[in-house]
Amino acid sequence: MNVEIPERKRKHLEVCLSFPVEFARMSTGLERYRLRYRALPELALEEVDLSTEFLGKKLRAPFLIGAMTGGEEKGGRINRALAQAAERLGVGMMLGSQRVMLENPQALPSFQVREVAPSALLVGNLGLVQLNKGYGPGHLEQALSLVGADALALHTNPLQEAAQHGDTDFSGLLGKLEAILPRLDFPVLLKEVGHGIGREVAQQLQGLPITALDVAGAGGTSWAKVEQYVRYGRVLHPELVEMGLPTAQALTECREVLPRLPLVASGGIRSGSDAAKALALGARVVAVARPLLRPALEGPEAVAAWIEDFLWELRVALFALGARRPEEALGRIEKLGD
Repeated sequence: MNVEIPERKRKHLEVCLSFPVEFARMSTGLERYRLRYRALPELALEEVDLSTEFLGKKLRAPFLIGAMTGGEEKGGRINRALAQAAERLGVGMMLGSQRVMLENPQALPSFQVREVAPSALLVGNLGLVQLNKGYGPGHLEQALSLVGADALALHTNPLQEAAQHGDTDFSGLLGKLEAILPRLDFPVLLKEVGHGIGREVAQQLQGLPITALDVAGAGGTSWAKVEQYVRYGRVLHPELVEMGLPTAQALTECREVLPRLPLVASGGIRSGSDAAKALALGARVVAVARPLLRPALEGPEAVAAWIEDFLWELRVALFALGARRPEEALGRIEKLGD
């Protein structure tokens, strides 16, 4: 039993709630774009329909609660509040890394939210690097079945792992991913954790049967910075924690290489206008994590209120573009200075 993981999860929460863990010098890049306002949208605001299909389920809005926590008591309370809000609003939710529950069975209840979210899209989550630590199809299937998830995210996080002195052997993972995907009978999403996936990785993924890709760009929470605070109580390596690809760049590069693969835009998405820009750049859905952490400690009502305000802004932005559906926002954007 690995007793260090729950303690690290607890420290992650403390740091994310109390320290300046966002990128200091890098932004998402979304501010370099502006939406193409349409003065005659030829539709009524109430005609804007935010619903979309993602990972085989219909969402009432193109929104996912991003991966955050699990593995200890406070993480369990947070997950239940997030799940209740997801169920109420018809949006999706991604669980935090489930390795802790596979290695520490007593952590399982902190991830089991199906009871309060029976119909919500629920996405499980494991580290891709665990394929180099003995994990196989059975572990991935167990991560889904124990929580009743609809799909599984495999996250790749080399910078975070190095910052926490964790699992840093990322060699051969592309081959292992290629071998394991055909043996799975559920959707698999590949994601970063907030330092971005760019053109080179997108090219490596061509031809692989992944169901979606979360570009998880830089500009929001720097998980390398979180790990520095956890380990040292301060940022000891300021250049390392600022590494990454801005969210807008990651999104446009991955869209260019993988035009038909559903993309998730996450990493510093903080408003409905950010979401509209991400949709215009080619995202299918957006994901938001850390801004929901404090509301989740208050309860599901606070989480739902935050998301409802976000979605109201998204609806108005689409209305002002003349877009009835999220997919109609595609291309209705221009880069400043071009």
